[in-house]
Amino acid sequence: MSHKAWMKTVPTENCDVLMTFPDTTDDHTLLWLLNHIRLGIPELIVQVRHHKHTRVYAFFVTATYESLLRGADEIGLRKPVKAEFGGGMRSFSCEEDYIYENIENELYFFTSQERQNIIRYWLENLRAKQGEALHNIHFLEGQPIIPELAARGVIQQIFPLHEQRILKRLMKSWVQAICEAQPLDEICDYFGVKIALYFAWLGFYTSAMVYPAVFGSILYTFTESDQTSQDICCVVFAIFNVIWATFFLEEWKRRGAEFAYKWGTLDTPAESIEEPRPQFRGIKRISPVTSTEEFYYPPWKRLLFQCLVSLPVCLVCLSLVFLLMLGCFQLQEFVLSIQELPRIIRFLPKIVLAVIVTACDEIYKKIAYWLNDMGAW
Repeated sequence: MSHKAWMKTVPTENCDVLMTFPDTTDDHTLLWLLNHIRLGIPELIVQVRHHKHTRVYAFFVTATYESLLRGADEIGLRKPVKAEFGGGMRSFSCEEDYIYENIENELYFFTSQERQNIIRYWLENLRAKQGEALHNIHFLEGQPIIPELAARGVIQQIFPLHEQRILKRLMKSWVQAICEAQPLDEICDYFGVKIALYFAWLGFYTSAMVYPAVFGSILYTFTESDQTSQDICCVVFAIFNVIWATFFLEEWKRRGAEFAYKWGTLDTPAESIEEPRPQFRGIKRISPVTSTEEFYYPPWKRLLFQCLVSLPVCLVCLSLVFLLMLGCFQLQEFVLSIQELPRIIRFLPKIVLAVIVTACDEIYKKIAYWLNDMGAW
């Protein structure tokens, strides 16, 4: 309810990213974090607000246009170039800002997703100095402050805000549209390239499934009831699926490359030279490749953790799921063997299985997050 309340009461033109706190947060914590954000990230504009219904504090975070331009340069945000300067997409540079389209228009140069991405980058890379602490939380030197506070529950939520005007337009042109092409460019501008590529693939896959569906229906209609005819049709359908899958993969490679070129992600840098995620921890060292300071975690420690912790935990979880599934099957056979039971009781094992699957999903999600964070330092 707190999340929904904030989303409906925040003026989005004054806030790009919202950071909320539990109702038990004291003033010292708020002032400590506010001071660190203002000193460590002077580009951000932070306002402290209090929600009168939920009684929780929040930071309204935004930035000026000039600061966002510097942030775009810092993260290498790719923007379209004017036709007279060659066109295409190029990493933004403040020194050559005049070559980019709509650079003169503060309202339209950055999409809301790009603004929020820059602000999130700054927030996640606010790092602690040596010996810094907040209450019983002691930070490592260079450790990201905000992800650690979010993991400890000091920060309740950090989320971007929607623009209702764009959402309503997408609702009409995308969600409510029937038998119309997806507005992929609008989806990319609002949600980002990853989301747009996912829905581009989903739409392409759904359209491509028409061919095996139609061919399979025709085979099913004209197949005789004898075993020989059915076997022949199965072989023919299998061969068709192999050919269809080959064409599907090759066509999507081409279509995906077109989208990547169009949205400026075709020549993005490899993950090996990107900044490590803010949650990464380790010891500081000088990189033998770039000769710059970096965090380093020995591979043998990661391998040791995977063998002694990750693997046993995964095996225990798999064994537990297998035993629970067998138990539900046994309960199903036992219930079906008793003829006198009411019909509704016969569905009890399935209900129990559904509840177990839902509960295990939540438990395993937390275990997976913990293993991922601990095993990938």
